Amino acid sequence: MSRLMHVASGPYAPPVPARELTAVSADGARLHVELHGPENAPVVVLAHGWTCSTAFWAAQIRELAVDHRVIAYDQRGHGRSPASRACSTDALADDLEAVLKAALAPGEKAVLAGHSMGGMTVMAASTRPGFRRHAAAVLLCSTGASRLVAESTVVPMRAGRLRTALTRRILGSRAPLGPFTPLARRILKYATMGPGSNPHMVEACARIVHACPRKVRYAWSQVLDLLDVVHGVRELTVPTAVVVGTADRLTPVAHARSLVAALPNCVGITELPGLGHMTPIEAPELVTGKIRELVTTYAQVKEGA
Repeated sequence: MSRLMHVASGPYAPPVPARELTAVSADGARLHVELHGPENAPVVVLAHGWTCSTAFWAAQIRELAVDHRVIAYDQRGHGRSPASRACSTDALADDLEAVLKAALAPGEKAVLAGHSMGGMTVMAASTRPGFRRHAAAVLLCSTGASRLVAESTVVPMRAGRLRTALTRRILGSRAPLGPFTPLARRILKYATMGPGSNPHMVEACARIVHACPRKVRYAWSQVLDLLDVVHGVRELTVPTAVVVGTADRLTPVAHARSLVAALPNCVGITELPGLGHMTPIEAPELVTGKIRELVTTYAQVKEGA
C-alpha cells in the first residue's frame, strides 16, 4: 500500500472526508473511497492518475464540497488502496464500477472527472452497465487513449524509434524515485508540469508522486505502455469535455484533439497555454469550474429529490 505523503497546509492539503468506505471490485480488490460534502447535493466522482492518490484532487474537493457531494477514490495500489497483482484497463473499469455501486444510490447520476490514468479509467468503463447507469457527464483532464509512449515528449528529441525506446525506459523504470530533494522536484516539474508552475504546486505534486511505491509505479507503467481504449472513447456517449495543457509532455495536446475527434458527444475542449500534465493542480479554479459547469448543465438535483 502507498505511503501517505502530502502537504499539510494550504490549498493542496487534503480536506478531511465526511465519511470513508471500502468498495470491493470484481476480483476482490479493496478500494479506499472518501465522501465529502452534503448528502443531498449534486454528485461528482473524481478518478486520479498514475502514481497519485485522492490527495491530488484536494483543491477541487475543498471547493466543490461546499455544495456538492464529492466522491474520490484511490486507484488500486495507490493511496490507501492495497496493491493487486491484477493491473489492466479491465481492472480499472471494474474498480470504477465498484466505487459507483458502493457510493451511489441505484440510478443516481454523477459527473465523473478523470485525470490521466483516471481519464483512461473512464474510457475503459464507458460500455459498462454500472457506468451507464450513473454517468451524467464526464471531464477528461490531461489524458489519452493510445500511443502514450510513442507520443510523449518527455525525451526532448525528434519522434521516432529511439525516442520511444528511451521514453519507455524512463517511464517504465523499476528504480526508486530516491530522496525527496530539490533535484527530485526539478525533475518532476520538467516531466509533469508547465515551466511557470509555482513552487507550492510542484511541492504538492512531488509529495504525492513520491508516495507511490516503485512496484506499483512500474506495474501500472506497463499497462500504460500498451494502452488502447480508443473503442471506449467512441462508446463514451454522455456529454464529455476535455482539458489539456499545451506544455503537457506526458499526454501532449495531440491526444486531446484526437479524443475530441472521436468522442460522439464532445461539449468542448480547453487548451491551457503553458500548462503541463497536472492540470487539476496547475489550474485548480479552471478545472473546478469545468466540473461545476457540467453539473449545472447535466446533473443538477431536481427539486424535491
